[in-house]
Amino acid sequence: MVKIYYDKDADINILKDKVVGIIGYGSQGRGQSLCLRESGIKVLVSELEGTQNYKQAKEDGFEVYTAEEIAKQADVIQILTQDHIQAEVYKKSIKKHLKSGKSLCFSHGFNIHFRQIKPPKNIDVFMVAPKGPGPLVWELYRQGKGIPALVAVYQDVTGNAMKLALAYAKAIGATRAGVIETTFKEETETDLFGEQAVLCGGVSALIYAGFDTLVEAGYQPEIAYFEVLHELKLITDLIQQHGISGMRRRVSNTACYGDLTRGPRVINEKVRKEMKKILKEIQSGKFAREWIKENKTGRQKFNDLLKKGDGHPIEEVGKKLREMMPWMK
Repeated sequence: MVKIYYDKDADINILKDKVVGIIGYGSQGRGQSLCLRESGIKVLVSELEGTQNYKQAKEDGFEVYTAEEIAKQADVIQILTQDHIQAEVYKKSIKKHLKSGKSLCFSHGFNIHFRQIKPPKNIDVFMVAPKGPGPLVWELYRQGKGIPALVAVYQDVTGNAMKLALAYAKAIGATRAGVIETTFKEETETDLFGEQAVLCGGVSALIYAGFDTLVEAGYQPEIAYFEVLHELKLITDLIQQHGISGMRRRVSNTACYGDLTRGPRVINEKVRKEMKKILKEIQSGKFAREWIKENKTGRQKFNDLLKKGDGHPIEEVGKKLREMMPWMK
């Protein structure tokens, strides 16, 4: 049975006598830091000097430290750098300063689950993962609301790791909406699958395929762009607000009938088999090993594929059409 925690289940006072160190002042780093500070928690932040994020942290009123200084001073160390550099930051700046009484916190389980970071056995390790971008975490917090989050404990030395995780979740407003208990394994594997098969990889490939099909059939690229990309936001907004069933009842009956009868022909059994194969690659660690190797060897494949995508005709068409839409700027 799913466990969901709310404000009444969390005691923020557990954090009041601790120092929370945020390593990485990007989207999540900024959002979480501002919420924590507003909740009365002592927060230290780390970012690379000279970067835009460093400048933003200073503008937000934070003293900015190195990762090593954070590791020395903080009781709870939250690592919010990008996945591919977390292990390097940990080994270089954090590991040697971990001692009994300190805790490690994450908002994504990749490096723990795939053992790129192997924490010592004498500290608590937990996760608080807001299910929304950092700016929205902060915006909703200021409105007295919150974004739902996931919470997980990887290592519970003190017996209080979950209480500490829930206190952290409350301090960023997540328990106002609800915090679902999970594991590092479940969060990591489902997150990667969602990105690859649906949210990023699946959607991008579907848009490309739809655009190419229409253009190759002789339709104007501009019209194809509107029909397979531009209007996607309308549909995803409806799905997010009302679910798939609710979306179907808010589009035209023609669109709904086309959805029900043609959608399964596009996402057919062959596609589902490929999705299962992708999931197995994630579960086995194959994808993680591939991505780690890609970063260690200069990202040639990554950069080549990114450049290839940039060159797709839909990008040029879209750039021109978005100039007609000043509300997007």
